[in-house]
Amino acid sequence: MATLQAPPSVHWHFTELDDRIFQIRGRTFFFIAVLFAVILLVTFIFLYARWVCRYHSLTTFSASVPGVRSSRSPPQQGLDQATINCQSITLYKAAEEVDAAATAAECCICLGVFEDGEKVKILALCHHCFHSECVDQWLRLQSSCPLCRISLRAADNSSNLQMV
Repeated sequence: MATLQAPPSVHWHFTELDDRIFQIRGRTFFFIAVLFAVILLVTFIFLYARWVCRYHSLTTFSASVPGVRSSRSPPQQGLDQATINCQSITLYKAAEEVDAAATAAECCICLGVFEDGEKVKILALCHHCFHSECVDQWLRLQSSCPLCRISLRAADNSSNLQMV
């Protein structure tokens, strides 16, 4: 039988590495720097051209057609106080059902359950109900129903008053 020999121990030291093939010499470094600069320059030119084309076409279009708002301009936020006040207010009355807890209505803005005799505001177009104070604050900032997001700007001139 062959005699068992111990495997040679691995003796490795970081000074024994030959990393001369990984050195970056002057010409290679110069080409890498130039390539990086060209890629960076092309990227900035592309982004600037995109920005100029987008905003130039918007200002040209909106200036050439009077009375037309640009689609990119920020939309008007909220409703005026007169429109908010036109929404109908009623006193909430719970339905006379056996399982009233399962059908309890709540304000989706504050998540509070409507109590009997509480003032609720009914939006004209979608007929959703909210606490009057909650929906007034909402409509000052947004012009849509908090629940179904229907625009209430169409209801500015015509107010459909309907009781629940």
